[in-house]
Amino acid sequence: MRKNRSAALAAASFLLLTGAGIAAAPAAFAGTPGGTHAGDRNSDFNGDGYEDVLVGAPGATVSGHKGAGLVTVQYGSTRGIGTTNVDRFSQATAGMAGAAEAGDAFGKALATGDLDADGYDDAIVGIPGEDLGDQADAGGVAVLWGSKDGLTGAASDWLQTEDPTKGAQFGLGLAAAHLTGDTPGDVLAVLDRAGLQLFVYDASPQPGEAPLRRKDTQRLAAAAEQRPIEPKSLTTGDYDDNGDADLVVSGVTAGPEEPGHGWSLHFAGSADALTYKGELRGGPAAASGDINNDGYDDLVTGEPASPDDGGETMTGGLVGVRYGTADGLGTEAKWWTQGSAGVPGNPERGDGWGADLTVADTDGDGYADVAIGAPGEDIGTVADAGAVWVLRGSENGMTATGAKSFDQDSADIPGVPEKGDKWGAQVRLTDPNKDGRFGLLAAAPGENAGDGVVWVLSAGSGGVVASGSWTYGASSLGAPGTGAAFGAAIDE
Repeated sequence: MRKNRSAALAAASFLLLTGAGIAAAPAAFAGTPGGTHAGDRNSDFNGDGYEDVLVGAPGATVSGHKGAGLVTVQYGSTRGIGTTNVDRFSQATAGMAGAAEAGDAFGKALATGDLDADGYDDAIVGIPGEDLGDQADAGGVAVLWGSKDGLTGAASDWLQTEDPTKGAQFGLGLAAAHLTGDTPGDVLAVLDRAGLQLFVYDASPQPGEAPLRRKDTQRLAAAAEQRPIEPKSLTTGDYDDNGDADLVVSGVTAGPEEPGHGWSLHFAGSADALTYKGELRGGPAAASGDINNDGYDDLVTGEPASPDDGGETMTGGLVGVRYGTADGLGTEAKWWTQGSAGVPGNPERGDGWGADLTVADTDGDGYADVAIGAPGEDIGTVADAGAVWVLRGSENGMTATGAKSFDQDSADIPGVPEKGDKWGAQVRLTDPNKDGRFGLLAAAPGENAGDGVVWVLSAGSGGVVASGSWTYGASSLGAPGTGAAFGAAIDE
């Protein structure tokens, strides 16, 4: 239960919902100052020029409390990431606000960004299961500040709403990017079940308050069309290449009319303000990057489960790509399934193709590629073992030419497919050795009866390869691993 000082922040929301609650959100997708170009990431916590990797284990038992949750950070280097140069954080870490309690789910959502513009990226941790007073699952957010020594819990800060509400799950989705010119640092976006809140860094906070203050989101609420959408994830990208990142809130439709379809809301960043641009078909997973290398970031959305609607059957999962232009995101999307020409495999109900997405250049050719997780993919007769696809970027956009798929039955991939592993529930393309080629992290939070494991696949001149791949779990990094659901969130 949270009792320490907080930035008491009045709740503001749009996408107001009634009816069914939101399912657990996928990990948030963070941005970078000036936008989320594939080669310009924002997860360098110690400022040494190498990407670091932040992984959530929201099911971890901490101080005897099951499901309290923790996060790990692996620092990048010339040799990439390993299992030794690691930090671990939970609400039992010295200096962290609050206390580890059962069901808090610390690390259920993650984001990174340089909120205070000091040159060190910061880690933002969602704790949607946090109880505040007598309000169960009201939720909270912890901010761990970067430094030359990396992340530290000693100076962490806390965010919560001024009027905590039972089941609000504040912190279920997170992102950070330079959305406007009115602050030198990245703006923090936080989702709860009511909608979106934005926060900016204040170098001179009021006594007793954390140095993050809420931006006015009421006019965004007024502008947004009120299609009943359950928000689940965030992504940022500079879709019009104006130097300020744009924000996309992705979710699924609610209510009696066509429930469960993926829809997103698009907000354009500028030097002056964040402006609502309208609705987009696609979601609830989303990621951004420059797939056709034209200088404009592109939006990729994943719809792992969508009802058949009589005219368009999306059994197995649907991925959409909208390309950026000088005027922002294009109005038309290119839709992909496992049944698209050249894509390995066959679409089957329950595959979950598009449950998670990540966009970056795997082969150093200048075109960002797209990794697609399908945690519900059956491998042979093994249900929900999971798989991952990598589709290449090109001058003409995402292409099936050279497409690859991987699973635990693939040559050189450690392990064997088992029921409920959900391999690919989280995917991230990362370049921790700064060689210009982004390798793949593929997580199976259901592996080993829910302990969770992450696979590391390297990248070469031909993109992601299975050769030399290896695995690690929470216990490999010196953290409690039993039932941890390690890899349920990986920061993008």
